[in-house]
Amino acid sequence: QVQLVESGGGLVQPGGSLRLSCVAATDRFMFSVLSWYRQAPGKQRELVAQISQGYSTSYTDSVKGRFRISRDNAKNTVYLQMNSLKPEDTGIYFCHLKGPGTPDYWGQGTQVTVSS
Repeated sequence: QVQLVESGGGLVQPGGSLRLSCVAATDRFMFSVLSWYRQAPGKQRELVAQISQGYSTSYTDSVKGRFRISRDNAKNTVYLQMNSLKPEDTGIYFCHLKGPGTPDYWGQGTQVTVSS
C-alpha cells in the first residue's frame, strides 16, 4: 500500500495562485507516472495534469497555460502550481500514482475553492 498525502489547498480569490503538493511513501516514486485529478461538486473526477517518469507533461485544455505540474524525485513529491485561478477550478484535487506493475494509488484529496 502506498500512502499519498496532499497539501496546499484552500480558499483563494479569482486570479490568485495556489501550489499543491503530494508526498508519496514509496521507493518506486521515480518509476511512476504522477497525476492530479479534480472533482467539482456534482461532476465526475477529471484528469487535470500528468507527468511521466521522463518528465513529459500533459494538461487538460481548460488549465493549459495556467497550471504547471512538476516532480522532485529526491523528495518523493509532485506539485501542481495553479495560477490565474477561476471559480470553475473549484473542487477537490486528488494526487494519483501509477507505478510499473502496481495498482492505482490515490491521495485523500485537498479542497480548492476559488471565490470572491
